[in-house]
Amino acid sequence: MATEPSIATSILLLVLFLTTSTISSASPSSDDLVAELESLRASSPSGVIHLTDASVSRFLSTASTPRPYSILIFFDASQLRSKPELHLPELRSEFGILSDSFSKHNPTSSRLFFAEIEFMESQASFAQFGVNSLPHVRLVGPNHRALKDSQPMDQGYFSRLAESMSEFVESQTGLEVGPIIRPPPLSRSQVIALVVIFLISMPFMVKKVIQGETLLHDQKVWMGLAIFVYYFSVSGTMHGIIRGSPLFVRDRNDPDRLVFFYEGSGMQLGAEGFAVGFLYIIVGLMIAFVTHGLVRVRNVVTQRMFMLFAMAIGFWAVKKVIYLDNWKTGYAIHTYWPKRWRLKQ
Repeated sequence: MATEPSIATSILLLVLFLTTSTISSASPSSDDLVAELESLRASSPSGVIHLTDASVSRFLSTASTPRPYSILIFFDASQLRSKPELHLPELRSEFGILSDSFSKHNPTSSRLFFAEIEFMESQASFAQFGVNSLPHVRLVGPNHRALKDSQPMDQGYFSRLAESMSEFVESQTGLEVGPIIRPPPLSRSQVIALVVIFLISMPFMVKKVIQGETLLHDQKVWMGLAIFVYYFSVSGTMHGIIRGSPLFVRDRNDPDRLVFFYEGSGMQLGAEGFAVGFLYIIVGLMIAFVTHGLVRVRNVVTQRMFMLFAMAIGFWAVKKVIYLDNWKTGYAIHTYWPKRWRLKQ
């Protein structure tokens, strides 16, 4: 009978041992977590780790604090990338450049990792962080136990893209990111290919230049450039670029209606400048045709017909410009008559 309690005690101790072993194996050490993060970072082209609900739980929620690492997380949503006002693709690209620059300047550092979370894959993680708007970036520090207590990046740090994001990282972690390293516009293979193509085409280019058969020797090209410069100047395109004028605006009373002409001298829309420039181009081309083309026509009747047509078109175009100026500014243009033409009272 004395052996039964001994057997029961042995079984109980064996169960406790197996339970303790299971718990210890299910809870990885900090070194194991760091090794996993380093492996995930090495497998990513830009060093940005893709997190899901399971990995967020493993590396953040269930990991004991203080953790030996911090994670900067970029929150993304694939269904919102097409909205231009959010700039999600551009900001995600800049986030990758920031991660790559940090890895190149700190190749052995395991104190900071860069990660991203996609909304459709990890809605529970978005709820845990309390993220309800994008773009959004958060820094989960070593002592952040609740994910909602992590440090959000202020929207102002998105202004200068990767450069301003690095300022946020340095101010919050005390780590030095280093200068931002941007990829060159052309790869090494592309540069070599362009150089080879240039060297091969050099003899043909020299031959064309000597024979005067290049585009720079074509009068039509210069005439087209002159018309473009003229249209660029009279349409107010430079004014629109400097002032950032929109092409059109929406009507305040009817959002479905577009307004291309704004009444008032304080603002000029891009469509107004293009319309006026088009009218000036018509007059200019008519004058050029009359002075350079019509004078070569030998038939006098044809000359007069085309002259009357050019005068009518010019009168119509100038009338439209004057009407638009009067409608916008309220200033009227009066006809000037010399004194000797006026009838004496």
